[in-house]
Amino acid sequence: MSGLSVDAITVEVVGQSLAGVVQEMQNSLFCTGYSTIIRESRDASCAILDPAGWVLSQFTVLPLHLGAFPACVAALNEFYPADELRDGDAFLVNHPYFGGSPHAPDMAVISPIIIGGELFGFSASIAHKSDIGGLVPGSSSGQAREIFHEGIMVPPVLLFRRGEMVREVETILRANSRTPELVLGDLRGQVGATALGVARVAELCVKHGAATVAAATERLYRLTEERVRAAIDGWPDGEYDGAACLHSEGLAGGEPVWVRVRVRIDGRQASFDFAESDDQVSGPYNIRPPLVRAVCSYALKCLIDPELPSNQGLTLAAELIVRDGSVVSPKMPAPVNTYMPIANVVAEAVFEALAAPLPRARIAESGRGVSGTLSHISPERRYPLVQYELPAGAVGARADKDGVSASKAHVANGTITPVEILESEFPVEITRFELVPDSGGAGRFRGGLAYVREYRMTGEGQFSARGGHLRTPPRGKDGGLPGTSGATVVNPGTPDERPVKAGDGNVRLRAGDVLRREMTGAGGYGDPLTRDIDLVLADVQDGYVSPAAARDAYGVVVVRSGHTWVVAEAATAELRARRAVD
Repeated sequence: MSGLSVDAITVEVVGQSLAGVVQEMQNSLFCTGYSTIIRESRDASCAILDPAGWVLSQFTVLPLHLGAFPACVAALNEFYPADELRDGDAFLVNHPYFGGSPHAPDMAVISPIIIGGELFGFSASIAHKSDIGGLVPGSSSGQAREIFHEGIMVPPVLLFRRGEMVREVETILRANSRTPELVLGDLRGQVGATALGVARVAELCVKHGAATVAAATERLYRLTEERVRAAIDGWPDGEYDGAACLHSEGLAGGEPVWVRVRVRIDGRQASFDFAESDDQVSGPYNIRPPLVRAVCSYALKCLIDPELPSNQGLTLAAELIVRDGSVVSPKMPAPVNTYMPIANVVAEAVFEALAAPLPRARIAESGRGVSGTLSHISPERRYPLVQYELPAGAVGARADKDGVSASKAHVANGTITPVEILESEFPVEITRFELVPDSGGAGRFRGGLAYVREYRMTGEGQFSARGGHLRTPPRGKDGGLPGTSGATVVNPGTPDERPVKAGDGNVRLRAGDVLRREMTGAGGYGDPLTRDIDLVLADVQDGYVSPAAARDAYGVVVVRSGHTWVVAEAATAELRARRAVD
């Protein structure tokens, strides 16, 4: 801990400068990434860390990485002493157990920041890779039963030595990927982004002095910690329980997996106890503790102030308790590739627990994007084209507003790949991309709608389902109705129709086949009969709610009037009065 006193203006200047640094790093990575996963879906984030791996500033596109970055740097520090680090070095790690990567496709690149011959900190990025080996193209298999099924795993190794790529590491990575040029190109983009971070922090230290910057960064996360503790101090002390489950067709045995949390508020401290959560599962629906910690920090930030800086201070007022061998603390070699659905279940359990003392935490369950990978095969190509997208679900309704349609929820961010990019880079035609009417759960506030996308194959290929559609749809809250479960189907509505379930790997597709992927809708909030009639009418006019659902779920009768819909007021009043009695 630095003993240097720094004035508030300098602290703010340094904080905003670091925020600008990670933003510039992020922009660099998005512009230099080879794969659509980085430059279109934006499944990547950047951060500046101190020598111990504490986050000083992070670009918040992916809140989960607030837990991943410190774990990756902690692993690096175990393998490489500070006196072995040099300017121009860049280290690679993607091991979920001997590092901190959420799953093996998320590769971290970490560069030391050397100021005056001393280690000042690290510049780092984490980005998803298109393929690192494993059972299926894209490395994301619902059939994985151990982490060795999920592709190559690398503990901290030197990737660039003083500005030059280590040839032996490059050769190993190239030999273990179905898309080597994309993987290596993306890694070079990450190295460039981290080098940019190193240069910008060095400039900041020249301007203000390294000791002043170090003291200011420590003050930054302590200020964040203080704001979190002060907010928690205003919450009622007590123990509050929450639970949520994932009931996916992709789970071995078909049984739901439950995440249970007990949140204890004690003065200025919160603890999140997940000891009663279910055991780890045999498939890839497990999540490591550093990410669970990040989910808890995300929930605190949402409830305290979404504008809080993303730094280590978010984590310091919250204790994490997990049980080894559980779904939130699996033991090696349990697979973790499909961790994101469980991460969102963790978030839902935490919000349910905190809704008892904090009504603003009440939110219906969100729909989930159901992930999978298309790969395109051609005898003219040595490697398949791997089409990896980040599908979105929908956000659950809250106590005062509708949910968000076709959107990632909670800690899952990133963007839906544009149609134009898919059609220009892969042998597919997108024949349908639209919201699904009535997929958002009815309520006083409606859940977000799911979307459906249809792909017509123009060549041979295969599809591997990573995530699973839900056996139990996203729940509504306080009388709200559930969202929809979605489905994945090959050649829908034809004699050759075939459902695709989670864990189905390498489903063969011929030229002309159509793959339909319908995501899950989100739950509604509150009694649908209390929804404002004008809002129901607007939903019908926009195509979000069908006239039948307006009548059956909301008790609102709409009729055609020319080219639009209007409310039949007398029929609506009579129907709602009758339904209220029933």
